[in-house]
This record gives sequence, structure tokens and C-alpha cells, in this order.
Amino acid sequence: MKVKKGWLAIQVGLEEEDAGGIQRFVIPISYLYHPLLQKLLDRAHDVYGYHVDGPLKVPCSVDDFLHIRWRIEKEPNRSHHHHHHNHHQYLSSSLSFKSC
Repeated sequence: MKVKKGWLAIQVGLEEEDAGGIQRFVIPISYLYHPLLQKLLDRAHDVYGYHVDGPLKVPCSVDDFLHIRWRIEKEPNRSHHHHHHNHHQYLSSSLSFKSC
């Protein structure tokens, strides 16, 4: 399936979840700059490495990913890529989902 320019297809889910635990999402590329998603990308690197065939895989439950996406979407000025130091401290301590 073709993805619009400026968007990225990712697979989210944990292999140990029941059938249907892995779902495909299409997110704006700008989300890759957000500290919450960068933390997930670091985890994806730890689990899968850099060289993975197919879409980007994120080892996180679908429910936790939906919550993270909601948090990114509700932030004012989410397209603003410059984050304040205090903002980083808050975000790093706030990502405490059991699966991510």
C-alpha cells in the first residue's frame, strides 16, 4: 500500500500478544522528531537492529502506542522541533508504559 509523501508506515505490536496484536499505522514523518517516539525508536533498535526488511517495526503494545500518539497529537505546536530542556526531563520520565 502506497503512503502519502511526508508520512511513514510503521508496524506496532508485540509478538507475544494474541492474534491481531500487530497493526499497521501511518504517521507523519514529523513524529519521528518527538522525544516519546524517539524513545520507541531506540527500543526498536535494541530489539530489531537497524537493518530490518519492510516497514519500521515498533515493539510496543498497540494500546500503549495509541496513547503515545494521542499525547503527541494533543501537544500544542507539535510541529515545532525545538524542545526545551525541562520538557525533555518531563517526557523521559513520563514514558513508563509496561510494553514500551
